This record gives sequence, C-alpha cells and structure tokens, in this order.
Amino acid sequence: MAPLKFAANISWLFTELPDFSKRIYAAASAGFQAVEAAWLYDSDLQELQRAREATGVEVVLINTPPGDLKAGDLGLGAVPGREAEFRQGLDLALKYAKALKCNRIHLMAGRLPVDSHRTAAAKEMEAVFVQNLNYAADVLSKEGITGLIEPINTRITDPRYFLDSPHQAAAILEEVGKPNIKLQMDVFHWQIMDGNLSQNMHKYFPIIDHIQIAQVPGRNEPDSAGELNYTYLFSTLEKLGYQGYIGCEYKPLGSTEKGLGWIQEYWTHGRC
Repeated sequence: MAPLKFAANISWLFTELPDFSKRIYAAASAGFQAVEAAWLYDSDLQELQRAREATGVEVVLINTPPGDLKAGDLGLGAVPGREAEFRQGLDLALKYAKALKCNRIHLMAGRLPVDSHRTAAAKEMEAVFVQNLNYAADVLSKEGITGLIEPINTRITDPRYFLDSPHQAAAILEEVGKPNIKLQMDVFHWQIMDGNLSQNMHKYFPIIDHIQIAQVPGRNEPDSAGELNYTYLFSTLEKLGYQGYIGCEYKPLGSTEKGLGWIQEYWTHGRC
C-alpha cells in the first residue's frame, strides 16, 4: 500500500507568519511537499510563484473567492442572481491556479439567505449550482483542472451553508455528470453531519478527489483528544488505494511546529 500524501493548509497552519509566501517556505521546512489554501487573492502572485518554485512545493488546492465576506458571503456557486460574480471569481481563481500550477479548485457553494427556510430555498439554489458547475466544468476542462464541491457542516461551523452533506453533494454531482467535477471530503464536516465515516468513505470513494482532516469537535490536530481515530481512518484510505492529497485543515492547539508530531510519526512509521 502506498503511503498517504499530505498538504499543509496554509490558511490554518503556519499562521505565526503574516504572509502566504513565507508560510510556503515554512511548510517546506517542516517536511511538507504540498500546500493548499483557501483564499490567496490578497497575496502578491509573483511572490507566491517564487516561493513555490524555490521550495519545489506543489500547490494542490485553492478556493474560489468567497464574495463579500463582510456582507455575509461564503462562496457564490449556488447563490441566485450572483452568476456573473461567480464567473468573475472563477476567472480569478483560474488565473492563480494556472500561475501556481494548481490543478484543483474548490467551487464554493455559498449560504442560504438570512431567515430563509432551507427546504424552500434549496431547490432554486440547487438549480443555480448545477448551472454554475456545468459552466465551471467546461472552463476548467480546457486547463486540465478539476473542480471540487465540499459539504460544510451546519451544526457547528456554518448554519446557513447550502451544501451540508455528502449525500446532497453526490446527488448534485450525478446531476452535473461532468468527469472533472468531483467531491471534496472534509472528515471534520462529514463526521459532524453524518458520522458513519467508514461506510461513506467506501460509498463515495469513486467520486472523492481531495480530502481534508481535523479532529472533532475542536478542529485541532488529528492526534488531539476527540471523536476520531485517525490511525484507523488513514489505514482505511490506504486500503482503498487513495492517491490524492489530504489537506491538513486544522487549528493548532499551540504553535504549528509543536503540533506536527502526528505527521512526523506517520512519515517515519506509517501511522499517527
């Protein structure tokens, strides 16, 4: 069985350093061969390119822009009336992805309107999401890039996020039916919304193209106290033959460096 590959999420890790280019250097120094990030759009693209080239670190995932965070946006992919802004954001994400040789973009769905009823709003939002995903699939396919959709839990993290379960995401992917639009499995969110992780890993493995990890419920290091046994989960992924990246999207309990014992253990002994 091939060992798993990990990417440091530099929106969450190495935040002791102020800018993303320095975090790329820090990730490389800590032993990571890949990084991912949510939004890099406030960073100088040439500096990011220089850091990637100097370290040899691969950039494996970025998100589409969130929209207006101050106004309550968290992605625009499923938001009615914002289709033009979604396309503009996709163009910006594509610019950064091409420059950084990143071949995955998380196409963020967005939030339900304030005070809306989830069931009432969901049908219209799903139709918009499917339309935007079809558009994105065609644009990204020309560049050899995969688009990802990620369920985010609505019990702890974001009560109004539109896409909140692997089952909902799988149904939408089936409706879209494009080979370069895949599922992003964030173990933290899946555990909170549905549990049953082993079954869901097996069930949806054919459409999973990227995975992210954190302990539940604190969203800290995988070996911190919590509900999940990552030694078992990593072994399951190895047996399934998972060859993609696992993004370390967690909140360190202390400094990033002090919390990396779990991955050093995996790199040395194949377990955490």
